[in-house]
Amino acid sequence: MVRVRFAPSPTGELHLGGARTALYNYLFARQQGGKFIIRLEDTDRERLVAGSLERILADLAWLGLKWDEGPDVGGPYAPYVQSQRLELYQKHADDLIKRGAAYDCFCTAQRLAVLRQVQQAEGQITTYDRTCLKLTPAEIATKLAAKLPHTVRLKVPASAIIFHDLIRGEVKFDHASIDDSILLKSDGYPTYHLANAVDDHLMEITHVIRGEEWLPSTPKHLLIYQGFGWTPPTFAHLPNVLNAKKAKLSKRRDGEAAWLSTYRQQGYLAPAIVNALALLGWHPQDNRELFSLAELEHVFSLERVQKAGAIFDLAKLDWFNSEYIRQMPPAELDRLLQPYYQELPASPGAGGSTEQLTVLLQDRLTRLAAVREHAQWFFTPPDKSTVDIIVPKNSTAAKTLQALSSAYQALQRLTDWQATAIKNILEVLVRPGTFSRAELLWPVRVALTGARQSADVFGVAGVLGQTETLKRLTQAQTWLTY
Repeated sequence: MVRVRFAPSPTGELHLGGARTALYNYLFARQQGGKFIIRLEDTDRERLVAGSLERILADLAWLGLKWDEGPDVGGPYAPYVQSQRLELYQKHADDLIKRGAAYDCFCTAQRLAVLRQVQQAEGQITTYDRTCLKLTPAEIATKLAAKLPHTVRLKVPASAIIFHDLIRGEVKFDHASIDDSILLKSDGYPTYHLANAVDDHLMEITHVIRGEEWLPSTPKHLLIYQGFGWTPPTFAHLPNVLNAKKAKLSKRRDGEAAWLSTYRQQGYLAPAIVNALALLGWHPQDNRELFSLAELEHVFSLERVQKAGAIFDLAKLDWFNSEYIRQMPPAELDRLLQPYYQELPASPGAGGSTEQLTVLLQDRLTRLAAVREHAQWFFTPPDKSTVDIIVPKNSTAAKTLQALSSAYQALQRLTDWQATAIKNILEVLVRPGTFSRAELLWPVRVALTGARQSADVFGVAGVLGQTETLKRLTQAQTWLTY
């Protein structure tokens, strides 16, 4: 059975690239009838961020990715948190030493720092010089008996490492480019390399689908597997997610724009983000772009994942999101918009039910948070400052006052308060010698919304209701009179 895992580190928010990796693992597992597992890699104790795990899991759940095993749901290979598996790593590190695939290193941090400085000054690649590999068994025993701080290092053989990657084909690394990396730190915590390989084997992971940045680590993981005599999983290294400048999307370069939570807060819908993430490096057989998560489970394949980096296009995400907003039942959209509506300051007696407002604005929204810009007029009537923009270009204050008065009189007589009826009665006033569309509808729009641009002015009046519409038209006339 196919078993894949997504193994985040709780050192911050969920990166868009990480979310894409989780999605691809999930889709592959579902398509293959396998298991999708979450494993927490928290061995980098200095970089842990409180609450990070909970937020990462919440983001994944919000996307709709359901995992079969994990730190919160358990499973047959628990625990799924690396800091709770330290004895396993110590045991396996000792085993690697016995097998001749690793060795104890007693070099101090100070010595290693000096070694790096010397190598850098001489223009060399900074690698460990294998000083401790020359220690005799007796010397090692003496140092261990004295309980000297030490690490365990990988012993890299003098041969090339070749493996097949599902996305990149045959990949080859020369042994000279592979350092004798630390596998177990002096505090008893494993590094990523040891914990990753041990856990993937013990949890029976069949496919490791991860980001391109882990490609240089793969030879080390294969050597660990080789050292234990284990069969390695199949690897697939995904292309990097790039920003608009074609640099790798990162917190350092892009700040919060690299985090999934940023887009959640801005009101992007989970299906839209899933859709955008799916197309970051994968392309379907046809030109179709809109896919539900369930549809992606059937059409996704690693064979159609590209090698080159994929640019995260915010404009494309906006398009996806606007499409999903338009397709959403108005009642559901209105429910999702309530937190944003509630952020808007409301004048006494203004506001009310937002259902009609949501229907009016539905086709104008690219993200939920944008409703704060489009709906202000519903909660707060325009103030006198709008007199500065209420007179249309090439018109006069007197003409504008006449237009507002005519609109008021026409709408006051209306008994069927619907957008279509409002449109019909106002457009009767638009005729040569009386008012142009701009001379009539511009001041009506400004009187009702206080803005140069808004949703359809007839729809605005319909949402406000007859009483509030007439009240605002009256108020606007007073601004021009006094």
